[in-house]
Amino acid sequence: MNDSSTGPTRPAAMLATYIELPGIVEPDGLRSATRTLPEPGRGEVLLAVEASGVSFAEQQMRRGKYYDQPPFPFVPGYDVVGCVIATGPGDDTTTVGGRYAAITKTGGWASHVVVDAGDLVPVPDGVDPVEAETLVVNGVTAWQMLHRVAKVRAGQTVLVLGANGGVGSTLVQLARLAGARVIGTASARHAEAVRALGALPVDYRDPDVSARIRELAPHGVDAVFDHVGGPGIVDSYRLLARRGTLVVYGTAATRDTPGSSRLPVLTMVARLLWWNALPGHRAHFFNVWAGRRHRTAFQARVRADLGQVLSLLNEGRLIAQVAARIPLHDVARAVRLAESGTVIGKVVLVPAPTDAQPAGR
Repeated sequence: MNDSSTGPTRPAAMLATYIELPGIVEPDGLRSATRTLPEPGRGEVLLAVEASGVSFAEQQMRRGKYYDQPPFPFVPGYDVVGCVIATGPGDDTTTVGGRYAAITKTGGWASHVVVDAGDLVPVPDGVDPVEAETLVVNGVTAWQMLHRVAKVRAGQTVLVLGANGGVGSTLVQLARLAGARVIGTASARHAEAVRALGALPVDYRDPDVSARIRELAPHGVDAVFDHVGGPGIVDSYRLLARRGTLVVYGTAATRDTPGSSRLPVLTMVARLLWWNALPGHRAHFFNVWAGRRHRTAFQARVRADLGQVLSLLNEGRLIAQVAARIPLHDVARAVRLAESGTVIGKVVLVPAPTDAQPAGR
């Protein structure tokens, strides 16, 4: 056991690489830079990042459309998987050398990142860090919406919009593991992939998409998971069976709409609150950060829920959907691919060993 706060594998006098989002820019406008390796404070750890995802949140941030993003410039990166190489002054060093996942919201597109030790979730031995990364924020989001919000039970029918996406593909699998029947929307070219995940595919471009879904669920669905938002939530609400649950967790419909990043969210939440006050159905806006003010309880929920998801991955019952593994320095290509609408699963950034260089180079 080390008697200092720094683990034996921590490099000395090194520079960390990070990706900065300077403002509202095209993918090629993202900037790579270096800085002194950060020092963890009390209760924090320093992670050597092995994988960080490109999620829909970063797509919105690049456009200045994420609800509560920090002021420009900042380092994006919603979640990470990496190895602990240092702990804060006087802290327990038993985590040093271990692989962990963490939700960061920002800062993850880097070779090294400091995170709160309470946010660490152990990654089972033998699990590929890139595969684990695809299920960090996506896994927590899917698990909590399915089990904590909608409380889906065996025998129920659920509708997953964007069933080929990062959260969608995870939702389909978790719902099937829960014994639910799943209908999933996606483009026609992704129909077979959605079917392979265990869902009944419906082409979201079909002008009568609601009618196609009603053919599969004549009495309505017990839950709808909608990442699109916008006016389409009315159709999602109308597809519910009696006492069904609508869970909206994104605003993809307004990603490219000019104007306020907050107004579309506030308008949608107001409508959901009104619907939720009416008898018959439940309607919710899911935010993975809800309850963060009660930090200890929030961290415990994330550890429990992500722990369940990573255990299922380790057991082979949940299949990671890795759309691509792309080096951190090639972030522009990664973002373009993630935004192309052509992939299944999640694009993952992988820092290279050379992304931490001796200071002075």
